[in-house]
Amino acid sequence: MPVLVCRSETRSHKKKVAFNTLGCKVNFSETTTIAQGFQNENYLRVEFDQLADVYVINTCSVTQNADKKLHALVRKANWQNPNAIVAVTGCYAQLQSQEIAQIDGVDLVVGTQNKFELPYLLNNLNSGPQAQIHACEISEVNSFKESYSIDDRTRAFLKVQDGCNYKCSFCTIPRARGSSRSDTIENVLHNINLIKNQNVWEIVLTGINLGDFQQVHNSTKFRFYDLLTSIASLKGVPRIRISSIEPNLLDDRIIELVSENEVFVPHFHIPLQSGSDSILRRMRRRYDTDLYAKKIQKIKFLMPDACIGVDVMVGFFGETEKEFQATYDFLSQLDVSYLHVFTYSERPATTALNLSHPVPIKLRKQRSKVLRILSEEKRLKFYQKQLGKNKTVLFETDSSKEHLTGYTENYVRIKTPWKPSLPNTLRLCKLTRIDSDGYVLCQVLN
Repeated sequence: MPVLVCRSETRSHKKKVAFNTLGCKVNFSETTTIAQGFQNENYLRVEFDQLADVYVINTCSVTQNADKKLHALVRKANWQNPNAIVAVTGCYAQLQSQEIAQIDGVDLVVGTQNKFELPYLLNNLNSGPQAQIHACEISEVNSFKESYSIDDRTRAFLKVQDGCNYKCSFCTIPRARGSSRSDTIENVLHNINLIKNQNVWEIVLTGINLGDFQQVHNSTKFRFYDLLTSIASLKGVPRIRISSIEPNLLDDRIIELVSENEVFVPHFHIPLQSGSDSILRRMRRRYDTDLYAKKIQKIKFLMPDACIGVDVMVGFFGETEKEFQATYDFLSQLDVSYLHVFTYSERPATTALNLSHPVPIKLRKQRSKVLRILSEEKRLKFYQKQLGKNKTVLFETDSSKEHLTGYTENYVRIKTPWKPSLPNTLRLCKLTRIDSDGYVLCQVLN
């Protein structure tokens, strides 16, 4: 096993650590927990573009682009401080630890099981000609580690679930994260109370397969709906936003609970991946377009102003023009608000690689562009429907002091002139018009 080139020197100043996070909201919440471990060891956290003694890169494995970003970040860290230690962790580090260890400038590679032990591992490095690796078999990863991050003290991303038991043919996540496991309802409620005491106005519940949250207690199984019901019973809770949830796990009771309880905002992000049932079968997804459409209809019937985001992937193996057109037509007719469009990229050791007829890269990019244009049309239409209405906006901080941005409860992106009293506040606003940058301008009413 490769070992680390330990670049050590005597320093009288407080050691500095910098972080860069790639990928999902779960990664961001975990980076915060890792950073807290360093702060407990008397490190000072600085920005990634500043001089630091340790650079930590928390990686993603979903797309090839995330892999490329890793190489660029390692070069940047070494350019800023050639004597710094560069540690790489996260999903890509779990899947390709040996490959990452060969990247010039990487000193430490840490997989899923050991990521929260980074400060300890740095304090016990062995010198040697190559990077040191700490990555166990993913089957050994079976514990849940709580984490949450706070973004500019306006919203928090709270991880309540990790891992995935699904075997989608294109996905590496189960091999990078392990099997599905969850926090306890009691601890989630405890963390929500901790967060609300930090002047945070919104909590985003996150997970790798969030809807698969489950807890077994005295032979009784509690699911995601039960967690939400428990959250709804709390007093003085910040508004709660549900992050991405699989359509087959979006229980109708969850939709009804969100529609009936003001603590939950009317915003859903529901992965589709394809509007072609034949492709969904090749992807090994657990639903079809009929089920998906019914979920959207249920949401819009109960919450006409609800914002609905959709993940969609183009260029999957064997995607014909007819199948792509089916996706386009399905999304065109669907009452959704925006799309996250992903261009399919082959991932090592996925079962999709056994399929035939890969789509040419150029064609994949063309199809992605078509759906991104559709997404902008969807977003504009949704925003136009919101004009003239009063919505509650959570205003964020903006160092430019020229304007403030924020989000309504139903995820409309807002812009308003800077006022010192507005950052990190919830304000009732009237939505007036859409500007040239695609923001909705508003009049603050209180």
